[in-house]
Amino acid sequence: MNRKSFFSSIAIALLAIVSMVGLSVVSSVDHMAHAASYTVIHVVEHYNNNVIIDLGPKGDSMGDLNPFADPIYDATNKKQVGYESGSCIRTIVGKLYECNWTVFLKNGQISVEGPNYDNRADSVLAITGGTGIYHNARGELKAHARNKAATVADYVFYLS
Repeated sequence: MNRKSFFSSIAIALLAIVSMVGLSVVSSVDHMAHAASYTVIHVVEHYNNNVIIDLGPKGDSMGDLNPFADPIYDATNKKQVGYESGSCIRTIVGKLYECNWTVFLKNGQISVEGPNYDNRADSVLAITGGTGIYHNARGELKAHARNKAATVADYVFYLS
């Protein structure tokens, strides 16, 4: 490779890197701008009803069900402010359930759909709709386990 080709290759590589960094910065700024337009609701879920209905092959297998109905508390985890009702279906053995449920609060309901990981990893679920003051609800729910057993979790709704 001659010297001119070498420097041209370096210039193209640098341009590509600058473009990627620029897109990343624009993407972060764009996300932050949209974040300011979200309504944030923080509640705490108490996963009291850990029921697995074993369907299909014995033991953990695709199609097993996990129905639930649990209390929802305020962000301080002191006062019950509602409840949730829904179900999850095993889709990847030992790793993932796909879930949908509704959170019932004083002024309406918020419905969500998305993954629930076995390793207690944080989940991000889609807000699929709502009722009452949440009738136009869209956005996402970020779920984060508060304890190792994942029996208490923070639910942070970002409603757009």
